[in-house]
Amino acid sequence: MKNLIIIAAGGMGRTIYGIAKESIGYGTEYLVKGFIDDNLHALDGFPNYPPIIGTISEYTPQPDDVFVCSIGGPSRRTCIENLLALGAQFINIVHNSARIRTNVQLGEGNVICPYVSIGADARMGSFNMIQPFTTIGHDVVIGDYTRIDTHVTCVGEAKIGNEVDIYTGAVVNFGVTVEDGAHVGACSFVIRKVKAGTTVYGNPAKVLM
Repeated sequence: MKNLIIIAAGGMGRTIYGIAKESIGYGTEYLVKGFIDDNLHALDGFPNYPPIIGTISEYTPQPDDVFVCSIGGPSRRTCIENLLALGAQFINIVHNSARIRTNVQLGEGNVICPYVSIGADARMGSFNMIQPFTTIGHDVVIGDYTRIDTHVTCVGEAKIGNEVDIYTGAVVNFGVTVEDGAHVGACSFVIRKVKAGTTVYGNPAKVLM
């Protein structure tokens, strides 16, 4: 039995704790050991959670530890890479209500939240966060360290790069590419390529000046 450690005990970390307990493998492959957070008081006033067992910057992974990261900002990648350098093992958290179709490929350290649908032959890298009620269509390709918020639709054959943020309610149309480091604003309809590092918003989505 592995011991799951959730990185960061803020609102998303507390949410992932609940998701983890309802996910594939809970109680048979892993149990939640606790959180690591550089703010050791992050859970003050929040009862009914496992403890903060150390800081992110100083925790040494133990042989039976496995990790998942709840950090959604720019420090997410640095935090994960620092722990990987210490030998940390990351696992996928896939909620029992998610629907994962034939031949889907997942890397490691992904969080697949409730009621997500991932279509046939989609490919996803590592350390992504896919939030509730999002649909990833058939043959979609997603890179690493990408965050896709709630009620997003990535239509079939879309290509989503690394460290992309797609916010609530957006639609990425069939076959459209969103390049590395791009941001798609909430409720946007993306019908053409989004270039690396740019932010688009609207219907149809346009680059913000």
